[in-house]
Amino acid sequence: MIARLQPKTPPAAACEGFLNTLWAHGFKGEISTDYGTRTVLATDNSIYQRLPQAALFPRDSTDVELVARLVAMPEHSSVVLTPRGGGTGTNGQSLTDGILVDLSRHLNNILEINVEKRWVRVQSGVVKDQLNDFLEPYGYFFAPELSTSNRATVGGMINTDASGQGSCTYGKTRDHVLELSTVLLGGARLDSRELGSAGAAMAATQSGKIGDIYRCTQYIAAAKAKLIQDTFPELNRCLTGYDLAHLRSPDGQFNLNSVLCGSEGTLGFIVEAKLNILPIPRVRTLVNVRYPSFMDALRDAKVLMALKPLSIETVDSKVLLLAMEDIVWRGVAEFFPEDCGKPALGINLIEFSGDDQIELERQVNAFTEHLLKDNAVPRLGYTLAVGAEAVKRVYAMRKRAVGLLGNVQGEARPQPFVEDTAVPPENLASYIEEFRALLDSYNLQYGMFGHVDAGVLHVRPILDMKDERQAAFIRPISDAVVALTRKYGGLLWGEHGKGLRSEYAPEYFGELYASLQDIKAVFDPLNQLNPGKIATPASVLTAHLTKVDEVGLRGQVDRQIDERVWQGYQSAVQCNGNGACYNFDPDDAMCPSWKATRDRVQSPKGRASLIREWIRLQGNHGVNILHVQTSSTIVTVLKQVRNSIARQLGQKDFSHEVYDAMAGCLACKSCSGHCPVKVNVPEFRSQFLELYHGRYLRPIKDYLVGSLEFTVPYAARVPRLYNALMSSAVVSWGFKHWAGMVDSPLLSTLKLSEACKKLNVLPATHKTLSRLTEAERKRSVILVQDAFTSYFDTQVTTDWIKLLGLLGFNVLLAPFSPNGKPLQVLGFQEKFKKTASRNAEALSRLQRHGVPLVGLDPAMTLVYRQEYTKALGERGAPKVQLPQEWLATVLPEQVVVQPKVFHFLPHCTERTNFPASTDLWKQVFKLFGLELKTLPSGCCGMSGTYGHETRNLKTSTLIYSQSWQPLVSRHQSTGTLVADGYSCRSQVKRQDGKIVLHPLQVLLENLPTAR
Repeated sequence: MIARLQPKTPPAAACEGFLNTLWAHGFKGEISTDYGTRTVLATDNSIYQRLPQAALFPRDSTDVELVARLVAMPEHSSVVLTPRGGGTGTNGQSLTDGILVDLSRHLNNILEINVEKRWVRVQSGVVKDQLNDFLEPYGYFFAPELSTSNRATVGGMINTDASGQGSCTYGKTRDHVLELSTVLLGGARLDSRELGSAGAAMAATQSGKIGDIYRCTQYIAAAKAKLIQDTFPELNRCLTGYDLAHLRSPDGQFNLNSVLCGSEGTLGFIVEAKLNILPIPRVRTLVNVRYPSFMDALRDAKVLMALKPLSIETVDSKVLLLAMEDIVWRGVAEFFPEDCGKPALGINLIEFSGDDQIELERQVNAFTEHLLKDNAVPRLGYTLAVGAEAVKRVYAMRKRAVGLLGNVQGEARPQPFVEDTAVPPENLASYIEEFRALLDSYNLQYGMFGHVDAGVLHVRPILDMKDERQAAFIRPISDAVVALTRKYGGLLWGEHGKGLRSEYAPEYFGELYASLQDIKAVFDPLNQLNPGKIATPASVLTAHLTKVDEVGLRGQVDRQIDERVWQGYQSAVQCNGNGACYNFDPDDAMCPSWKATRDRVQSPKGRASLIREWIRLQGNHGVNILHVQTSSTIVTVLKQVRNSIARQLGQKDFSHEVYDAMAGCLACKSCSGHCPVKVNVPEFRSQFLELYHGRYLRPIKDYLVGSLEFTVPYAARVPRLYNALMSSAVVSWGFKHWAGMVDSPLLSTLKLSEACKKLNVLPATHKTLSRLTEAERKRSVILVQDAFTSYFDTQVTTDWIKLLGLLGFNVLLAPFSPNGKPLQVLGFQEKFKKTASRNAEALSRLQRHGVPLVGLDPAMTLVYRQEYTKALGERGAPKVQLPQEWLATVLPEQVVVQPKVFHFLPHCTERTNFPASTDLWKQVFKLFGLELKTLPSGCCGMSGTYGHETRNLKTSTLIYSQSWQPLVSRHQSTGTLVADGYSCRSQVKRQDGKIVLHPLQVLLENLPTAR
């Protein structure tokens, strides 16, 4: 039996007193001290792990002011606060063992735009892509471009002074910050912007903290001007964190924002920003150059920069090979062909953009002519990605580089700890040669990608951090890389901030480090804001900068997990925290529960973090969860009853927090398809639920849903009686209050068996199939039933059969047999394996006759190639195709004359786990003389029975409203909207009362008469 776990320890007395004071003074946001939330927020995209004592989620800037005012009181002077944005930092910038202040959950509104003056004002939790989506209709965008742009917050960008692709043209974040509104310790608001001499002098005359800040920083800018000039390197990326070099501009302007940008929350809480926006270039072209080696790509980039492109991005072979195995490759394969069987081991992505098409073409032609004439560096060839859409696709592959590197095979994974060094671009190739030699001396592999035009290359040594010997390399390699960057006139921290690598700041700044300490002291005299990073106030004698090997590492925690258990939960434990699942875009399928709740626990990363901690704690309690007895006996049932009663009475068990996170998952499997490291929440969710319910009773709904495939054939014999019962007030009340189900889908009154008789459809049996001639087999197809389309949406199945008959195919219907998906989703793993084994054996017998098996519902059909393969192996799983997958191979070519246009809303599981499926539907429609356009869409919010469950109804409705509802409203009136998921179509009918056709029904209605 699994152990009852209660790892939560009460917050330290000082923290608890502060939290109580917050509540008493009217804090409107959320305060969380539960172990689950703290565990999820204990990691980011770095190698570190720090468990916060609590997390605050301010509702608005007034809440932030309250926090800052109260923490400055003498009785709370020992309380430590750390702001957090998107939580995707690679250096532990937002990790703390104090109180974390999350500014992303609620402070995410775009407040004001002035198109004429080209600025926008936003709260700090606004995501960069969210902002650019808002700006696009106005013809503007916010620079620079980041690989994490779909989840990085503006506040996080400001606090790390983020830069990325195109920074040589567009600069860093600070170059686009016009004004900042920062909440200081004590609660005062500092509104900072560029000031002329008179304005700066006036600011320094103010009394109180704000005046002290201006006096301190202006003194440093004046008194240390020569030292600043000598210390700061002439680099595009310059320096993140207390950027003294830009406090005063050459024309005498004073700008405090140069210190605040890159301050990593060590000086205050940045709550609002006024940002400069730029016109979107009208034309863009990306030249994709391929090389036989990565060093060739680096050396060539040095020369190509002289031709003045917008940017040059470089990717090495390790990233390329991983990208080829990822969902992203479908969109970019055409741009990276193999040359005479030689794969590219390095690429440069060179962008040209502007507003004049002719001028752009002239630049690109001159550039490509240079490539053809110049033989200084061997090249394999190049392609052009022309237009914003094509450029976006290629950059999507480059953006996934960080995540893709985490998907290498084996236990050793690329680790970020020396991955954003910057050197003058002319020194980059030589620097990287020495860098590679350094890593080679440790016999380490590595992945590389970056911005060669800016002299920044992201290098990630591949280490197994669970191995103490390999983890010990962090210190000597970090020290060596610091020395190497100094040798080549560069920086250890060129792009991603200092964070927990701040210990090298005093050595680098030398005499000037004391000025950084003075700045820290005037903002934060008691070292309460994100201490240990960038600088410490000299007056706090106990304060020191955190060392790279002083903070707990994720690997130290992972070492406590039994290797066999680690292997058994690979789809959870290998999450590297890159945060791709935090994608803000409602029209992206990745993790609908995160988008709806804005709760990071309700995300793939959150759930993976909880499972990782749960299996660690189980192991520490001596439980081997791979060999827990889950079968039910009288004794175990009595224990389940006792434990469940104890839970109702308030018994604490960390397992309950994990369960709540898993219960919020839709099991849509978008994570398994879209996550770069293939975190598969439904898989480990099922493992957990089986173990959890070995200790605690299952809710009634689990048995109702799990048994659905077994009971529905009997209920379907009397569909009207069943529907009347399900619709009655008494049963509805019982379902909602006793079974945890809001309602149940109603059976179709059209019986499939009767329809098959009318359509002369024979059952697929050994006897029937053995009588078929070879020619008949080639024109035959076996339809594999699923419970939902056979019994709840029978008209679709009937129309599918009609279509096949009119197309000249001999249709045979496989006997209905439970597929088992509901059992797998709910964690009835043993029952699922038995069900899958029986069904697979029956379908395999039919398959041996050489007639293709074709399913209908995508979610049910894909189970055969995913969960069946996992449970039964490749040979044990029958090959069941999707309708479009099979049709695309058997239909003759058709010339499109005057196509009708239809709009497709694909099932999220199908779209993310078999991405070719949408193109196959387009291909099939084209063969019918029709055009199908796939609409960018997220999740419908139903996902099986998720939307029918009482606890999930509100979230399900919100998910639907975020993406599908606007699309349905826009297209349904035209009669052109189609969806192939049963749950999707039922959700539209449930939420909007509208009927959406299946693509096959549209094909039937538009069957060419020539056929």
